[in-house]
Amino acid sequence: MMNLSTKKSTKQKMMSGALAGVLMTSLGIAAPMIALTQTATAAPADNLTAAKRLNKLLTNTKSMTANFSQTTKGASSGTFKGSMSVQRPNNFRWETKSPSEQLIVANGNSMWIYDKDLEQATKQNVDSQVGNTPALLLSGDPSKIDQNFKITQPYSNKNYYVLYPKSDNASFKSLSMSFSGGKPVMMVLNDTLGQTTSIKFSSIKMNPSIGSSQFKFTPPKGVDVINQ
Repeated sequence: MMNLSTKKSTKQKMMSGALAGVLMTSLGIAAPMIALTQTATAAPADNLTAAKRLNKLLTNTKSMTANFSQTTKGASSGTFKGSMSVQRPNNFRWETKSPSEQLIVANGNSMWIYDKDLEQATKQNVDSQVGNTPALLLSGDPSKIDQNFKITQPYSNKNYYVLYPKSDNASFKSLSMSFSGGKPVMMVLNDTLGQTTSIKFSSIKMNPSIGSSQFKFTPPKGVDVINQ
């Protein structure tokens, strides 16, 4: 039987993967699969062009809601499903509904991680640009992306991008993003622990009006609150 500390550790790893993905925050081994569908003669875009194209796509995403299916392969394997919302600047909501209930809410000043099963809520201070995390891509300032990432576009005729963090302290090695019709539909995160997290978005709504209450959190009565 899994004890509480083990359960907590496993769920926190999956939760951090969820945040990094949207964010973000992001997918099986989607990057190679996408690459195999391209023509052999397709040339990569240069880094400056890739950065401009990605910046334009993300700038057009002022807000977004979607359902997600997140699969992690590695030490902490599993599949989670739920919904997400992002709104610039720096508003983020990631709600896992199956197989367990977890909620991450960030508004630029603070971030809450609420685990309903453990009856625990953790509050963290966050940088206004969310540092070198994938959350920056969907909720931060697009013009700052090339300061934090090396941006590549392996095939100049496809809206598929691979980003590499410039910081040695980043928690991931690479992040892939795929767009269809101007919408971000898939992200693949390869972290420093050797895990691959795949996130597929569905029922995507671009630039909807989202109430500010979606990015606020008040711990339910009786929940343990931890400040970090």
